[in-house]
Amino acid sequence: ACTGKGLRLRAPKPAAPKPAGHGALGGRRDAAVARAIKPATYTPKMVTLGESDLVVPEICLGTMTWGQQNTEAEAHEQLSYALDCGVNFMDAAEMYPVPGKEETQGLTEKYIGNWLKTQRREDLVIASKVAGKSDRMTYLRENGVVRVTKADIKEGVDKILQRLGTDYIDLLQIHWPDRYVSLFGAKQYDEALAWESVPFEEQLEGLKDVIDAGKVRHIGVSNETSFGVMEFIHASEQLGLPRMISIQNSYSLITRGPFETNLSEVCSKSNCNVGLLAYSPLAGGALTGKYNEGEVEGARLSLFKGYMSRFRTSLALDAIKEYCDVADKHGLTPTELALAWCKSRWFVASTIIGATSMEQLRENIDAFAVDLSEEIVAEVDDLNKKYRDPSMF
Repeated sequence: ACTGKGLRLRAPKPAAPKPAGHGALGGRRDAAVARAIKPATYTPKMVTLGESDLVVPEICLGTMTWGQQNTEAEAHEQLSYALDCGVNFMDAAEMYPVPGKEETQGLTEKYIGNWLKTQRREDLVIASKVAGKSDRMTYLRENGVVRVTKADIKEGVDKILQRLGTDYIDLLQIHWPDRYVSLFGAKQYDEALAWESVPFEEQLEGLKDVIDAGKVRHIGVSNETSFGVMEFIHASEQLGLPRMISIQNSYSLITRGPFETNLSEVCSKSNCNVGLLAYSPLAGGALTGKYNEGEVEGARLSLFKGYMSRFRTSLALDAIKEYCDVADKHGLTPTELALAWCKSRWFVASTIIGATSMEQLRENIDAFAVDLSEEIVAEVDDLNKKYRDPSMF
């Protein structure tokens, strides 16, 4: 486990590779292990994102509660503890904290920026995101129109850098597509809802501008589809434009299908080579089991009615209760099961964790020390057949 004391690792070394088999859905498994393994000490494994030289730990620190559920002092405590544990990778966004509101917008990055004043910038990997098309968050742009044009990208990046108090962003992501897609548990794609979007080429040209200006090192997508990834990569290859190296999508025990069925093929190293940054690996905290018996005072899904409600449908809760039973059977907490399982997927480059308390953060980081057995992963797959993406639609 990470003690959080004296472990400030500027460049954690990759863990020695372990022999691994591949299950039906691509998870790494060790058939010689009967149960989960919990080592006494843990150092995050380092991975290279896509076709780049950007090396990140297998854990990324999420930040979206800072400025809404967490104070600046709490944000700084989380950042320092994570860094002491070898987690030097953090993910923010220009719209954070969530839920998005004009009066709190930008606080997350300001909190990070104030903490950065006492850190060595070169030791850290900072990711942030510019918003996709939004008719609601008009306050993000001076002209009140939020798209992913060249002008939007430049304005968004300049404001992010000002809040962070740094000269560059290591990884800039498009938070959600400029075009219409079915997002955040929405219903099936409906062609009739499509609108005229900013061409992929123009978006990449805008990203090239901020890269050439030295403001951004690498680029990625978020909440993207196979079509979007392939169009971006095709445009990059055909026009000599910067290449997307990562995709930040929701992925968890109860949100598997969209990535496993086709995005995993598209993003594999032999194809587009785009690393998955898995967000909501605990399904907004639901996979910890804390909502199994109802509302939880102060918890995100209880505080913000309707927020991530897809993770609290009756079917999703039924599935979560059974995953909790699997964890208990094998001497694990639900958090350990969910995060260790996410870590074990071959296509997950780094898993984004988020916490509102230090206790949660410690448990989340420590969960990555767990390696699941063949038996446990098989039980998870059996439940997945019974509850196929219960948080969808």
